[in-house]
Amino acid sequence: MKNFLKYLPLWLFVFAFCCPLQAQVPDLDTKYATEMLKPGTPAPDFTLQTPDGKTLQFSDFAKGKYVVIDFWASWCPDCRKDMPEVIRMYNKWHEMGVEFLGVSFDTDKQKWTDYIAQSGVPYPQVSELKRMNQSDVAKAYGVRWIPSLYLIGPDGKVLVSTVLSYKIENKLYKDFVESVALPFYGKYDTIAIDGSKGKLWARLYKPELKAEQRCDLVILCHGLNCDHDFSLMRRIAYYHYLENDFAVLEFDFNGHGKSEGKFVDMTIPNEMEDLEQVLAYAQDLRFVDDIALVGHSQGAVVAAMVAGKHPEDIKALVLLAPASSVRDDVVRGNLFGIDFDPLDMPDSLALNNGIALGYRYLKTASTLPIFETAANYHGNVCIIHGNADRLVPYTCSEHFHQIWTNSEYHLLNYYDHNFTVCPYRPAEITTEFLQRVMR
Repeated sequence: MKNFLKYLPLWLFVFAFCCPLQAQVPDLDTKYATEMLKPGTPAPDFTLQTPDGKTLQFSDFAKGKYVVIDFWASWCPDCRKDMPEVIRMYNKWHEMGVEFLGVSFDTDKQKWTDYIAQSGVPYPQVSELKRMNQSDVAKAYGVRWIPSLYLIGPDGKVLVSTVLSYKIENKLYKDFVESVALPFYGKYDTIAIDGSKGKLWARLYKPELKAEQRCDLVILCHGLNCDHDFSLMRRIAYYHYLENDFAVLEFDFNGHGKSEGKFVDMTIPNEMEDLEQVLAYAQDLRFVDDIALVGHSQGAVVAAMVAGKHPEDIKALVLLAPASSVRDDVVRGNLFGIDFDPLDMPDSLALNNGIALGYRYLKTASTLPIFETAANYHGNVCIIHGNADRLVPYTCSEHFHQIWTNSEYHLLNYYDHNFTVCPYRPAEITTEFLQRVMR
């Protein structure tokens, strides 16, 4: 994990390269955090009681440290929903020196302490045992909504004030990682693989291996109108290569990036042919043991269907925001918000960013047996989606989860289609899953 954090600066540099079809998600802070203290404001001191009756003075507790303050209450449904995420953040960041402190607006001490015990909250808790609108601490910190969170810096000043926990984690990554500016590109071979529409550009990262030593390999499948440089996939690539000694094979589908072919001629079936060719290439590598597929958006659909066609060849599968709604979208004649006649399909469909999908893309998508094909795969599966995805509904991932009853399913609150709000989280889930099931 420490090496993973060490090399994240490079990933931050490529973060801006995202699939341009991403829809924007409203920022809830513009509605619920308007009275919270702004960054740079000194954090007000306070003295409150812990559940066991001891006194905690914030200035002593926080001196010279990063501190996350979580304002919450046991009676608050949104707080209970967010608590597992805050606990996860604590478990990750506390070992790196970040303190966490819960400030509750409970008025019933027994209910407060019972919930702390039941939910397994591991970090210190304090309370005035007053309602939020009667609390002096709430007034001092401008808290009018819970959960609300602050990140206080070692100098005692506010770094982040928000109602969205992922913003706290984003800032922690930036302060703990960007300060270590160590770009790393790794050792790789650039190769060409025969694809459905010509040569596919590919890059193979191979760890240092002893004679006759083998390793697992991860194949990364980007989404529509992206390429191998899509920021989320690069994070996954570098983490596996640097931290876990996996080989990584990234490539561009036909009509994308550096690969041959025209975008207008691209279809999901011929992208499946591309991936099957890449898979065959990987299987011929003498040092490769097991193979995993990781796909985002349309790349996730392609990966799922290829896994269904070649179930014995794939050890593990990770789907990030799988765009399996494409078939229904084409059947009803509305793709990416653009209307067309599904009974008289156009020769091409120009999208809002200037690219155009061809007739064959629309025609083949309308009869694509996505779930029927994917259901033939019975290996290890992890599915990740955001509930704020405005491009592909998370019900698509739920459908995959239903056909693979033993799959892992992670629904991330407030995450969009490209996971831009905190891209580290899906990368971590992916890499931790593959490390667990591939070894």
